[in-house]
Amino acid sequence: MIAKKDLPACPVATTVDIIGSKWKLLIIRDILTGPKRFGELRKSLDGISQKVLTDSLRAMEQAGILTRTVYPEVPSRVDYALSELGETMRPIIAAMESWGSEYQSLAENER
Repeated sequence: MIAKKDLPACPVATTVDIIGSKWKLLIIRDILTGPKRFGELRKSLDGISQKVLTDSLRAMEQAGILTRTVYPEVPSRVDYALSELGETMRPIIAAMESWGSEYQSLAENER
């Protein structure tokens, strides 16, 4: 978890800092359905670079949103899953999905 002294004073800014990038939100969306491996995430996130995916996963792990489980196998296997704290983001993503669906419907009606 990030130390309180390193967080913005504003709670909205804190949330944006932790999950505010396009890729972080889409990673969380994908992991909501269950643990994912790096390769699965890379395939499902069209256009993300390996570096951005790695950096995003590390940042969310450091923030306590994701857990990383390394299995002692050859080849090694690593799964990423939502932590208990990450699970609390489920309603936020659901609200974003609902709002996006409504917006798409409105945009379709504007044609």
